[in-house]
Amino acid sequence: MKSILIVNDDGIESAGILAAADAVKNLGQVTIVAPKTQKSGVGRSLSLRKPLPTSKVERNGYTAYSVDGTPVDSVIVALFSILKQAPDLLISGINLGENMSSEITTSGTVCAAIEGANHEIPSIAISLHLEEAHKFGKGSDVDFTLSKKALASIAEKILKKGLPPGVDLLNVNVPDLNVKSCDVKSTCLARRMYSAKVRRMDDSGGGSSYLIDGDAIFDAELGTDVHTVRMENKISVTPLTLDFTFHDGIKDLDFQI
Repeated sequence: MKSILIVNDDGIESAGILAAADAVKNLGQVTIVAPKTQKSGVGRSLSLRKPLPTSKVERNGYTAYSVDGTPVDSVIVALFSILKQAPDLLISGINLGENMSSEITTSGTVCAAIEGANHEIPSIAISLHLEEAHKFGKGSDVDFTLSKKALASIAEKILKKGLPPGVDLLNVNVPDLNVKSCDVKSTCLARRMYSAKVRRMDDSGGGSSYLIDGDAIFDAELGTDVHTVRMENKISVTPLTLDFTFHDGIKDLDFQI
């Protein structure tokens, strides 16, 4: 039987991680290992020289573990302690809120999948586009029907055929549609998903604090994940590689130091 590890950044109590498990439970043995609490936006951060309390918990009949750490911590604890051998597939999600554009490096969801891929495990990050009000709760009122169908189909294909040559992981984003089926499009990353802004707040003692926020960028170039999900209402599947190197530019670098 195939082994499937499911992680997330929304925390062990998120309905999204159970939706992911339900989507693939017929494809293999599912193990859930996830952060104890909400860890959105932590990227690929790793807890070094810090104990990570971990406990086995009950999650709708699934074998599940709660890790008091980051999404990447959860992946490493799962791979090198909880599981007896490397899983055949790692799934990160289903995230409450989209993860698109080059800003995916801030996403705990995507970076958990990147960590899995770094250990040569075929990995999928899957996120559901939602209104802001639904992004940081537990997702009990969210409809995962379309996301589950997409995940089941993609996971089954990867388990049977593997990822395409040169692809380390897939980043999947699903529009928030009340439908049973939807077109799927292979995409590239948009440049930005949000326009960053900072709000300064002064206190009575003379100090200041800053709140980082941003407004959504609702459109981007044709063929990007942002345009596909937000403008075309299609499922975006972006193939990613761990190699950030711009190989064509190597020959043009000629520094004298």
